[in-house]
Amino acid sequence: MSAVGIGVIGVGVISDTYLENLASFPDVEVLIVGDLLLDRAQAQAEKHGIPAFGSAEDVLAHEGVDLVVNLTVPAAHIEVSRAAIAAGKHVWTEKPLGLDREAAAELLREASAAGLRIGSAPDTLLGPAFQAVRRAIDSGVIGRPLFAQTVFQTQGPDLWHPSPAFLFAEGAGPLLDMGPYYFSALVSLLGPVDRVSAVGTKAREERVIHAGPDAGTTFPVEVPSTIQIVTAFEQGAQAQSLLSFDSALERHGIVEIHGTDGSIVIPDPNRFSGRIAYVKPLGVIRDGMSFEQEWIEVAHDDIEVGRGIGALDMVRAIADGRPHVASGDLGFHVLDILLSAQEAAATGRTVTVESTVAPVPLLPDGFDPFAATL
Repeated sequence: MSAVGIGVIGVGVISDTYLENLASFPDVEVLIVGDLLLDRAQAQAEKHGIPAFGSAEDVLAHEGVDLVVNLTVPAAHIEVSRAAIAAGKHVWTEKPLGLDREAAAELLREASAAGLRIGSAPDTLLGPAFQAVRRAIDSGVIGRPLFAQTVFQTQGPDLWHPSPAFLFAEGAGPLLDMGPYYFSALVSLLGPVDRVSAVGTKAREERVIHAGPDAGTTFPVEVPSTIQIVTAFEQGAQAQSLLSFDSALERHGIVEIHGTDGSIVIPDPNRFSGRIAYVKPLGVIRDGMSFEQEWIEVAHDDIEVGRGIGALDMVRAIADGRPHVASGDLGFHVLDILLSAQEAAATGRTVTVESTVAPVPLLPDGFDPFAATL
């Protein structure tokens, strides 16, 4: 084999980091980029040295493309991914997998019937930091995980994004925009989710764009801009999660896992690196004893990777005949969790999550994204 041909559909803001990273992996080669706006596709092709550009149809028709990277807006994820499967291509899609369960489940069925694979962001799970967290918890450094806490709170993407309306529309909000990072991490660490409860609110019905050519214009807020979720996992653990676009206090990337024999803090699940450290129980506290706890740092590889490593893992996993890490099944279960939380917030009821997922695999030992292995 040689480098696997990739076609990218959708060349918006996030495409730059994908194209930069994919160009650094010898096992893959981006052959064509496509977009609704051909001039934008051309500009990205020229900027990143991609040999061809065109429409989505041009990407799907390219004979050298084996894997389509779907970077379209969330509302188009299912349509574009299904078209890629119909064209005989494997698919890596940005999160979320889709916006409704039935369409996402049908996508997975079509891929399975065609003998093709679906991968779904986030691929931060493949970063060296998160892989080290998995190994540390699996080795028992905190005993049996009992409960988790996650926090993402910010003033909102309308402060910096030139076209933020879609991030406050149906299918987005902090739940479906940022939730996939946190709940993909939690499922990887604690297993599948059994049920969720949630409450949500909006700070205001309209927001103002602050950056770009449309600065000063307003747009509607269609979904809760703050949501708090309580999650019960199949294996008995629990979690509480805050996701907000309404906080004056910027605080995000907080993930803590507490177990029977310690507590561990892990990196921001929207990042590929960061600090990992844990504490052990103090034991008996007597008069005059210090309450200060010693943090034990967990060392991990310093390899700098970024978005696109999930697509790389897919092509290597196909060649090796092993499961890839950020699978469509994981993406579907996370989508089911998030939609269940949305329903719980709307109804005030606890919602059972009907789907489940097999244990999320670790990367093979010695996985080096910058090596040529095919």
